Amino acid sequence: MARTLRDRLFGKYAMEATVTVAEQVTPTMRRIRLETGQPVAFPYVPGQHIRIELKDPLSVAGILRPSETLRTYTIWDLAPDRKAIELRVHLYGGDGIGLRWARAARPGDRVTFWWPQGDFFTREAAYHVFIGEETASAAFGPMIRALGASAEVFGALESETPEHDLPMPEAPSLRRVHRHGASAIASRVLFAAVAGLDLPGNTGAAYVAGEARTCQLVRDFLVRERNWPRASIKTKPFWAPGKRGLH
Repeated sequence: MARTLRDRLFGKYAMEATVTVAEQVTPTMRRIRLETGQPVAFPYVPGQHIRIELKDPLSVAGILRPSETLRTYTIWDLAPDRKAIELRVHLYGGDGIGLRWARAARPGDRVTFWWPQGDFFTREAAYHVFIGEETASAAFGPMIRALGASAEVFGALESETPEHDLPMPEAPSLRRVHRHGASAIASRVLFAAVAGLDLPGNTGAAYVAGEARTCQLVRDFLVRERNWPRASIKTKPFWAPGKRGLH
């Protein structure tokens, strides 16, 4: 009965899928492939995310703790036949329910995901700037890929060490920098890299994602020091210390 009611209320927004691949691509990034068996009919723009249903929203646990029901993951790739979704999931330090799912996912697992959502995607601009750390790279990859080889792409991507760099589409003016144990919170490493970027004016579009304080620092720098219009900077704080489900 509860399942029937759930399908009646939410069925048009959700699909069933099977995990077919679950493997490491970097020491802290996991590749998870979801196959649906039928084409994903929902609209999708690179940079958007899906929500994995970890608890039935109409179960007792789901009703009592709705914030512990869904977790958000950016789509790394949607297969040409739209029957498979690739995720790149960052395995941060912690013990949240989304992290436990990502660590434990194995081929054969059945999951329910909710259709693509979000407004973090590219727009028309003279050039594009991408700034963020590991959590941002999972969104930046598909966004850069969708721009195509002719687009001018600049930016800075931070990770812990070179072996933590998530492979990205070719973009010669996209810098890689590394913390080597420094904090990713209000990251001075990433901020210094942004301050050193040689950008062709302030007529581009900037996409800043990752830790919330770092996003604020970078946005304020571009506005105050580089005279960027605030409307030209899209920020997406994926996480902040002590907060869950910020994505």
